[in-house]
Amino acid sequence: MGHREDLLAGAKRCLVEKGYARTTARDIVAASGANLASIGYHYGSKEALLNQALIQSVREWGEQLAKTLIEAEVAHLGPRERYEAIWGRIVEMFGANKQLWTAQFEVLAQIEHAEDVRQVLTAGNAEGWPGLGMLFNNIDPEVDGRQASLVGAFNQALLTGIMAQWLIDPTTALNGDDITEALGIIARSFTAKDETVTVGSASN
Repeated sequence: MGHREDLLAGAKRCLVEKGYARTTARDIVAASGANLASIGYHYGSKEALLNQALIQSVREWGEQLAKTLIEAEVAHLGPRERYEAIWGRIVEMFGANKQLWTAQFEVLAQIEHAEDVRQVLTAGNAEGWPGLGMLFNNIDPEVDGRQASLVGAFNQALLTGIMAQWLIDPTTALNGDDITEALGIIARSFTAKDETVTVGSASN
């Protein structure tokens, strides 16, 4: 590999071993075998390199998830069973990728003060949402791009929230069954004809 690829590989390794905030430029150099000057030459800054490393790591995690789901043969399942199975696999993979998700929250914490990071993440969302719509709910972006992106964005928001729960306390975080059951309750409440509940009202 060239220095650019070496640096990216080293930065990805540092994200897993040290986290986003604790990784220094010298850590990346040591992990990659490159030199300090090459970081600025190829990526502009350590932060830009770590951002690229994080985005690629998340993309690779998604590819790993897709492969796992193919091996689990979820394609033949009905919509509810498929959704539940996917979330079950995601939850199983949280533990092995805890540092990756911690790094992602570290990036989000500085988003208000880093416009370049915001732009990178915005572009990543636009690229990734249609694929998430296809993965979670089997919506083909080629058939309905807006619907795939919308559902993908919703699932990403849900993923981020569940991820936070697992980082805070895995013993109380929602699992695949919980998530599917909760969404079923919400969906039924949208179509319920009887026992309309008024928010804020009290019953005697």
